[in-house]
Amino acid sequence: MAQPRGVNSLQFNQDQSCFCCAMETGVRIYNVEPLMEKGNLDHEQVGSVAQCSMLHRSNLLAVVGGGVNPKFSEISVLVWDDAREGRDPKLVLEFTFTKPVLAVRMRHDKIIIVLKNRIYVYSFPDNPVKLFEFDTRDNPKGLCDLCPSLEKQLLVFPGHKCGSLQLVDLSNTKPGTSSAPFTINAHQSEIACLALNQPGSVAASASRKGTLIRLFDTTTRDKLVELRRGTDPATLYWYWEGGRNRPCYTP
Repeated sequence: MAQPRGVNSLQFNQDQSCFCCAMETGVRIYNVEPLMEKGNLDHEQVGSVAQCSMLHRSNLLAVVGGGVNPKFSEISVLVWDDAREGRDPKLVLEFTFTKPVLAVRMRHDKIIIVLKNRIYVYSFPDNPVKLFEFDTRDNPKGLCDLCPSLEKQLLVFPGHKCGSLQLVDLSNTKPGTSSAPFTINAHQSEIACLALNQPGSVAASASRKGTLIRLFDTTTRDKLVELRRGTDPATLYWYWEGGRNRPCYTP
């Protein structure tokens, strides 16, 4: 019986030069300009995949099983070295939890793993060590974003208060300690999507109602722009273009 060919999720790399597709048939990696396939993990290697995330333009790819016929559990993050020069990809790291993994974000020195009520931060990729963990309100979509900039290690995720964003500067937080929350009261209803620009200077968010998109300065927490896209409810999501966050919506 032929394998279904659906796409379960897709994600751009940190500079939007590539994107990877988590599919029922494995993983496909594409270059943006020119648009062409540049790598893959087939179904025999990884089964069906719920999520995938790549580190810049390196060979490292994080994969979470899911879909119709997974080979690996939804509670594990598997890091593959998609080796070039004719060598087969190999599994180099594995992180396993007690609950499903909802999102994975990477930067050159850290990997972020998001569960429904907790976010874990590990050093990466050599000899990973858990640096931080943060409790969150229910976050069933695994909402989280990580600034890729070398100058700012900013992490954003839904705050404990309904409609709020929590910002953490990982470079100013000592492992094993807690820091005062840096909170932005962004909306009155639950957060539906959020994102950081590449320098980490601006955070964008929208609520489940989907009528307002707000942009905030991550240093001062001041609201910079409020965009009203209409009065009808909509489901919003984000994509990147030219290094900036561009909000899109589907009614």
